Amino acid sequence: MKKLFAVIISAAMIMSLAAGCNKADNTSSTEQSTPVESAAAASQETTAATSDEPTLGKTTFTVGFDAEFPPYGYQDDNGEYVGFDLSLAEEVCKRNGWELVKKPIDWDSKDMELDSEIIDCIWNGFTINGREDAYTWTTAYVDNSQVFVVAADSGIVTKADLEGKTVAVQADSSALAALTDEEDNDENLALAATFNELVEVPDYNTAFMNLESGAVDAIAMDVGVAKYQLESRGDSYVILDEVLAAEEYGVGFKLGNTELRDAVQNTLNDMAQDGTFMKIATDWGLEESVVLGK
Repeated sequence: MKKLFAVIISAAMIMSLAAGCNKADNTSSTEQSTPVESAAAASQETTAATSDEPTLGKTTFTVGFDAEFPPYGYQDDNGEYVGFDLSLAEEVCKRNGWELVKKPIDWDSKDMELDSEIIDCIWNGFTINGREDAYTWTTAYVDNSQVFVVAADSGIVTKADLEGKTVAVQADSSALAALTDEEDNDENLALAATFNELVEVPDYNTAFMNLESGAVDAIAMDVGVAKYQLESRGDSYVILDEVLAAEEYGVGFKLGNTELRDAVQNTLNDMAQDGTFMKIATDWGLEESVVLGK
C-alpha cells in the first residue's frame, strides 16, 4: 500500500514539474510580443514609411510657364511641353517626391495665377531684376541679358541705328521694362524715345513673323531665347553687340512663401553640387549662362 502511495506521489510530482515547464515556456513566448515591443516595431515601420514621404507633405508641384518661350519652356512637335526650366523642375520634383504639373499661362496673367495659388511658382526665364520685392525668389541660376535682334541685311549694327525704327517687344517682358521703366533707366528711356514705335506682341513667334514681314525693324528680347531662335532660322538675323540690359533669372514664388522656396532652393543647390544642374544646362545649350554654384 505504501509502495502504491509512493508511486502516486511521484507521478503527481512529475505532472507538476511538467506544468511548471509549460508555464515557463508560455511566459517566454508572451514576452517576445509584449505591447511595448509591438509598438516599437510599429514605430520603426512608420518611420521607414515616412522617410519616403514627399517634402512638405506636398504631392504635386505646379509650375507656371510661357509655352512659347524656347528653350526655357515651349511645346515641341509632339505636343509635349519641354524646355530647360521644365527639365530642372522635373529633377526637383523627382528629388522631393512631387508630381510635376506643367501649367501654361498667359504671361501677362502670371501674377493672378500665382496669387490665387493656381500655380506654385513662376519658372520660365523669369527675371529677378526690377522685381526683387514683388516675389519670394530663389537665388539667380542663369545670367541672361536683353538684346536687339535685327535682319542681317538691315544695315542696323548699333543701338543708335534704331532711331526712327519700329521695335517689337513681348508684353510684360523684361525687355519692355528695360525700355519703359523710369527708375534709374535714363539711357534706355532716351533710346526708346528715338524709336518710331515700340510695339507689344504676345509672344516671340509673333515678333519674328513681324520682323520677317518687315512690319517691325528689330526685336528686343532675352539673349538666351534670341540665340535659340537664330539657330533655327539660319543666317537671316543677327544679335547686336550692344546689350540693352543685364539681368538674371530666378524661380519666383508668391511673396512670403519661403518654405516652398527653401525646399526648391536646397534641391537646386544639391543639383549644382553633384553636377546634375550643369548637365541639364548643357543638354539645352545654356551651360555658358549658368551662375548657380559659381
